[in-house]
Amino acid sequence: MKLVVVSAGLSVPSSTRLLADRLAAAVGRQARVELEVVELRDLAVEIAHNFTNGFPGRRLAAAQEAVAEADGLIVVTPVFTASYSGLFKSFFDVLDKDALAGKPVLIAATGGTARHSLVLEHALRPLFAYLRAVVVPTAVYAASEDWGAEGLESRVERAAGELAALMTGLTAAGRDKPEELPVVPFAEQLARLGAS
Repeated sequence: MKLVVVSAGLSVPSSTRLLADRLAAAVGRQARVELEVVELRDLAVEIAHNFTNGFPGRRLAAAQEAVAEADGLIVVTPVFTASYSGLFKSFFDVLDKDALAGKPVLIAATGGTARHSLVLEHALRPLFAYLRAVVVPTAVYAASEDWGAEGLESRVERAAGELAALMTGLTAAGRDKPEELPVVPFAEQLARLGAS
């Protein structure tokens, strides 16, 4: 299975990338995955050019393809002005509209204070629901004081377990080859209900 990590950290080293790496390692302990990391910092100029000319550069196109072909995603953003970063949102704006449909996604964020932890539920979860991804129940937020503190690792393990289970289940069920269901007109459905 292919796991793609999308990290929107801007600094080097980055707490956002550190959290992404911990989540990926935890998924790797629970399922056999082939890992690819997409560093959005390195794609910022190509993302901007994609908005202005409508075409992705070589590295951005490769990142878009990796995300579209992934069996699961880990997405991590720093919190800026109580929401995800503009770079993070811009990357998902230049993806194909169906790239994340039905794809398991683990959402995570980092910030300077625990007061921003609701960004996961008020910004990230709605974004990925709109993109028709399957977002795991446990989201992971790491404030500055969380590093080395009790609780972060258990949240990381729980979220990773949920993502691994979804990836394994969807792959086994043949997510990429959905069974075509017959379309039954509404009037026919009503007639069948009346006959029973």
